[in-house]
Amino acid sequence: MKENGLLLRDFLVVEQQISKKSLARIKHGDGCILINGTEKTVRYVVQTGDMVELILPTETPSSSITPENIKLDIRYEDEHYLVLNKPANMNTIPSRQQSTGSLANAVLFYYEQKKIAATFHAVNRLDRDTSGLLIVAKHQLAHDKLSKLQQEHKVHRIYEAIVEGKVTPLNCMINIPIRRKKTSIIQREAHSSEGQHAVTHYRVIKQNEQYSHVEIKLETGRTHQIRVHFSFLHYPLCGDDLYGGSLRWITRQALHCKEVRFWHPFIKEEIKVQASWPDDLQNLYELVGL
Repeated sequence: MKENGLLLRDFLVVEQQISKKSLARIKHGDGCILINGTEKTVRYVVQTGDMVELILPTETPSSSITPENIKLDIRYEDEHYLVLNKPANMNTIPSRQQSTGSLANAVLFYYEQKKIAATFHAVNRLDRDTSGLLIVAKHQLAHDKLSKLQQEHKVHRIYEAIVEGKVTPLNCMINIPIRRKKTSIIQREAHSSEGQHAVTHYRVIKQNEQYSHVEIKLETGRTHQIRVHFSFLHYPLCGDDLYGGSLRWITRQALHCKEVRFWHPFIKEEIKVQASWPDDLQNLYELVGL
């Protein structure tokens, strides 16, 4: 095998894509690296037929997040990841204004009940009023690996939204930087020359003269990216009054993450999870005549 004769450090970092930070956590925590059942240092020389096993350090749940008995809608679970369907009106993590009721509070309670020694590692987040799928890693190494894939645009998220106006063209890539609005600590704005690189792809599924149902794929994941991009194009999301949308039919942004897809870095197969429209968006869909 090509790894024969490599230092264990190089085998793990180069061949297995284990970050140096993750190795440092194992070294300085209570984890270890076993070769054929015997603990070795990263200076060990790997041989053909060696069985390499990582024992991860024990994690301590964050003391700043109180576990709460809140029902979770789990759409996928294994020893490394959870894919959860988050309802609207729920923060992903606690905020200064609201320290309870978040997805993180619920996940830590779930971990307590299942005797899972882990803290909360969100791979991606959703705004409080956005519903749908997000990925939570059960340990730091799982988070590191999927975060790296996400940076390489290999974690795919598909959203659906109902926006105001008859969107044209029917298919488009929006490539406009996004920055924090100088007069607000919450709002973002699209800016042609300043801000972070932000790319959104969309296609119109159905529309009438007043509203459009669009499918959206994110290439980047900036704060409020979908909301900002569609507002900039003068097609604000229904219910998104922060970015110009009307509250006539719904009081939260009409945005739902319906699919996540990624190559699982441990079991080496594609994971695809879907979640259909929640009831409030289905009602909106019918109210606006789509």
